[in-house]
Amino acid sequence: MANHVSSLKRARQTVTKTAANRANKSKLRGTLRSLREAIAAGDKTTLAAAYSSTVSVLDKSVQKGVLHKNTASRYKARLNARVKAVVVAPKAA
Repeated sequence: MANHVSSLKRARQTVTKTAANRANKSKLRGTLRSLREAIAAGDKTTLAAAYSSTVSVLDKSVQKGVLHKNTASRYKARLNARVKAVVVAPKAA
């Protein structure tokens, strides 16, 4: 355990920040999971809302330092491609 006042403070701050980061990552994973489930189900009505909320959470996670901006951009691009594939599914003739 730390002995100096400054190192004790850093230990307290680390506990707080770790809890916040864990909550943010958990929320991010949950929204990604719900969007992927909506894509798998092919439910077009909830897909737009799920995609919108997922993009919002991705952008917020970049602001909070949970994700790098390029990582979030890559997630959004790949998820958008999957959403488009479901929404604009070719009609079987």
